[in-house]
Amino acid sequence: METPPPEDDFAEPANLRFLRRLVTVLTAVMIGGVLLILALLVIRFPQAPTLPLPDDITLPDGAAVQAVTWTEGRYLVLTHDNRLLVFDAGATEPGQVIQIEPAPDR
Repeated sequence: METPPPEDDFAEPANLRFLRRLVTVLTAVMIGGVLLILALLVIRFPQAPTLPLPDDITLPDGAAVQAVTWTEGRYLVLTHDNRLLVFDAGATEPGQVIQIEPAPDR
């Protein structure tokens, strides 16, 4: 009975060697791509705009804040009684009050 050749003498088929190298290269490219995307997210992530907000604001009687948002030069406060208060940047009292109709129940 003939003994099999030792592992050192075994010749790897060309297509298997190609596939092994292809998987290694694709793994390295994928890792590099993920690192590049993470770096771009960190570098280019938009910074929150800085708006000079006052320390306190004056709300109309009975108003309770539900949501706050801001744009360039003004900020908006939505109250629980469906009023939208428009404040100019740095102002402590609303420049405009808009009554909003509640959304219909669906």
